[in-house]
Amino acid sequence: MNSEWFIAHTYSGYENKVKSSIEKLVENNNMQDVICEIKIPMEEVTEIKNGEKKTSMKKKYPGYIFVKMVMNDETWYIVRNTRGVTGFVGPASKPTPLTEKETADMGVETQVVSVDIAENDNVKITSGPLSGFTGAVKKVDIDKKIVTAVVSMFGRETPVDLEFSQIEKI
Repeated sequence: MNSEWFIAHTYSGYENKVKSSIEKLVENNNMQDVICEIKIPMEEVTEIKNGEKKTSMKKKYPGYIFVKMVMNDETWYIVRNTRGVTGFVGPASKPTPLTEKETADMGVETQVVSVDIAENDNVKITSGPLSGFTGAVKKVDIDKKIVTAVVSMFGRETPVDLEFSQIEKI
């Protein structure tokens, strides 16, 4: 069985209490294989008050926790009946798992992409509007996870930015 990310709605300010309560229940009932991980996505916020710069960590989604679990009656019951949880996110409170794209976009789970591509390497575009084209890498930006490649289109050399996931080395 595959575990997936689900979002549980909590009373605002109770996220950490709910997280620790579920973690204790998981440990006490030996359920680490079905409730794998609980996250409260945080972001660094810089505020300037009275001319002083102050950096702090704030919850990205107040009132929500993210639970990676195998959804079944028992796991649903444990999370849903934890003090402070008001329900799962989904139509008619039916828990709906997040897609891989949603978990990445929301900063819940970041995928580490290793790239064996350097400048002047030839690459094949595997997805997107330029799928099937080939090009030569001119620049690799590890932080943004993109490469700039020169692709020959309509008899012209055209630089295009491509995500690592859209290319493969030839």
